Amino acid sequence: MDSVTTTAPRRAADLIPGWVAAVRAGGGSAGEPQIREEGERLVRRWDEPHRRYHDLAHLAAVLAALDLLALPLLGPPPATSLMAAWFHDAVYLGQPGADEEASAVLAEEVLPRLGVPIAVVAEVARLVRLTTTHDPAPDDRAGALLVDADLAVLAGGPEDYARYAAAIRQEYANVPDPMFRAGRAAVLEALLGKPFLYRTSEGQARWESAARANLRAEIAALSAG
Repeated sequence: MDSVTTTAPRRAADLIPGWVAAVRAGGGSAGEPQIREEGERLVRRWDEPHRRYHDLAHLAAVLAALDLLALPLLGPPPATSLMAAWFHDAVYLGQPGADEEASAVLAEEVLPRLGVPIAVVAEVARLVRLTTTHDPAPDDRAGALLVDADLAVLAGGPEDYARYAAAIRQEYANVPDPMFRAGRAAVLEALLGKPFLYRTSEGQARWESAARANLRAEIAALSAG
C-alpha cells in the first residue's frame, strides 16, 4: 500500500508550476503571470488558518494521488481532474454540500478569466460537485480518478490515519462529542456499505483493504466513546 498522505509539500512554490501546467493543458490562453496569480489566490484559500485537514497538505496529497493512480493506467491524469483537485475544497467552511457547490462556482468564475474553454470549465465544475457524493458513473474516468485521490487518505498507515481523524475532529471542534461521534460513524458506515470505496482498479488494488480496516477501527473507537 502506497501512502500519499505524509510527504505533501506545503509551500506555494512547490505547487504553482503544476497549476500552471494543468491550466495550459486544459486550454487556458491567459498569460502565465495571470495564471500564476490565480493559483496563488487558491493557495491562500487552502492555507486559511481554520483548516486542519482540508489544507495545502491535503491539496498536494490529492495531486500526488492523481499521478499515482493515472500513470499506470492511461498516462497522466486529465487536466480537468487536476484543475478540479485545485478547486474541490477551495471553499471550506465545514458545510458539506454547500462547500463543494461554492467551490464549483468559484471554478466557474476563475477559469474563464484564464481563457479556459467553457466546455472544460463546465467539466471541472462537474467534477468538483462530484466530490460531494464520491459516486462517479462507471464510465467516468476523470471522476473516478478525482474521487479515489480524494479518498486516498483513508488508506494511510496507523499514524497517518490517526492524524487525519484528529484533524477532522478539530475542524468540527464546535460540535459536541456525542453528536460528532454519531455523525462521523454514520458517514464511515455509509462508506463501508459501498461495494467499493475506490472506483479505479489501481485504487482498489492499492488502498481498498487498508481503508476498510481503518474505517472499521475508527467506527469501533467512536462507538467505545
